[in-house]
Amino acid sequence: MKRRIFSEEHDAFRETVRSFLAKEVLPFYEQWEKDGIVSRDAWRAAGKQGLLGLAVPEEYGGGGTADFRYSAVLAEEFTRAGTPGLALGLHNDIIGPYLTGLATEEQKRRWLPGFCDGSLITAIAMTEPGAGSDLQGIRTRAEDRGDHWLLGGSKTFISNGILADLVIVVARTTPEGGAHGLSLLVVERGTEGFERGRNLDKIGQKAQDTAELFFHDVRVPKENLLGELNGAFVHLMTNLAQERLSIAVAAIAGAEHLLEITTRYVKEREAFGRPLATKQHIRFEIAEMATECAVTRTFLDRCVEEHSNGGLDAVDASMAKWWATELQKRVADRCLQLHGGYGYMSEYPVARAFTDGRIQTIYGGTTEIMKEIIGRSLLG
Repeated sequence: MKRRIFSEEHDAFRETVRSFLAKEVLPFYEQWEKDGIVSRDAWRAAGKQGLLGLAVPEEYGGGGTADFRYSAVLAEEFTRAGTPGLALGLHNDIIGPYLTGLATEEQKRRWLPGFCDGSLITAIAMTEPGAGSDLQGIRTRAEDRGDHWLLGGSKTFISNGILADLVIVVARTTPEGGAHGLSLLVVERGTEGFERGRNLDKIGQKAQDTAELFFHDVRVPKENLLGELNGAFVHLMTNLAQERLSIAVAAIAGAEHLLEITTRYVKEREAFGRPLATKQHIRFEIAEMATECAVTRTFLDRCVEEHSNGGLDAVDASMAKWWATELQKRVADRCLQLHGGYGYMSEYPVARAFTDGRIQTIYGGTTEIMKEIIGRSLLG
């Protein structure tokens, strides 16, 4: 079915993204994978091309559009190119809303221009060694010392952790209240006591720096409190729908791309003197994956449309995230199998997609958490 959610302006933006990838990303990506980190030059190039801060008001250097379809285009094209290491989606769709929606005017003028031009790379630090989805388990604490907060604790699995110039830290600012005793504090590069640990060695997305962060009695100015004091839980819940939709959009794009390259492969690859595509089992495998992708794409496009109009709720976002990421995982496994031994070779796109995509069902809320959210909405 022809997709109907994009206009000519979105199509033109898609061409811009493809040109950017061809010029500024693909020629260097293999080296970034080896280095375990992307070049800051790529971030500045993305800013120059207008790919950062799409939803940030123009007065701060952003694109000035709240239309999520532009973010969807960006996610789709980066996924199809196999280049998740340059984490523009994290920057734009996950961290951006915190800065545009919660920052004071002074904070916006201090941070958003760099956010948009690529000179200020961002991260959000929520996960800890003993606390992932369970916010009540967060132990990083910030004590009120009058004119500043004294921050202590550690975080792990932080995307952009090495490159980040600005980190939004989820910290406990009152012992009472459980998950409701948390606040968001912004820690900037160079702050005394803020240290980065090792760049973690992952099975996939190796170009995307993921690090441990340590806060040893870090003095955070009072003016770096983001949003309401003890209001982090509400702030985090408010922005999770977009985060999960962003992951789902990348997931269905990834599944579709795997299906495309595998369809080409089975047409060309021969076994017992005939192309694999002539085998009934292969045709059934392709037919099943194509149908699952088509059905999922229809739902995802509806979610993107709803979100662009301000109507996507947490339950639909959870359904989208759960279903699309699990589909991506299944499709990656089946497509690798259809490639046979070649699918296990790192130089084949299907192999990299298999490992790069495995995190999709975990970050942004695991599949199990998504099911819990959906189940509670139905059963109370």
